[in-house]
Amino acid sequence: MNADKLRFLQVTFIEKLKQLDAKSERQWGVMNVQQMIEHMSDSVRIANGKDPQVLLTPAEKMDAMKSFLMSDREFKPNTKNIQMPETALPVRLNDKEEAIAELQLELRDFVNHFTNNPDARVMNPFFGNLNFEEWIQLLHKHAVHHLKQFGSN
Repeated sequence: MNADKLRFLQVTFIEKLKQLDAKSERQWGVMNVQQMIEHMSDSVRIANGKDPQVLLTPAEKMDAMKSFLMSDREFKPNTKNIQMPETALPVRLNDKEEAIAELQLELRDFVNHFTNNPDARVMNPFFGNLNFEEWIQLLHKHAVHHLKQFGSN
């Protein structure tokens, strides 16, 4: 298991989010800090199996997608997600702290899901059925992308 990337998600990422000013300027995209944290919770909710998805990527592109996923290449600024609207969704929680607490809960449930189901694979709409290691890789890549969005890394 990639313990460093999992620790990053559970500890370092959370600490960096706590340090971000809720009014930090984004360097790209439409989400503010709290919307980004809620978006990350949504992503982890997919990974922990609470929000089942269907595959959207055509079969002929899956090898390239998996290759990108497992590489050290980063998501580019303004990477489009066809599941997201052009304008940011309204926040659903009261504040940044509550959003971080939700993210921590979803991360805990992510680890618990795969601890209780070590052979599980959970569908990601872009990268296919992923195991625990692959999800850690994707969530880490996603977290780094959004930290850079707000000038943190």
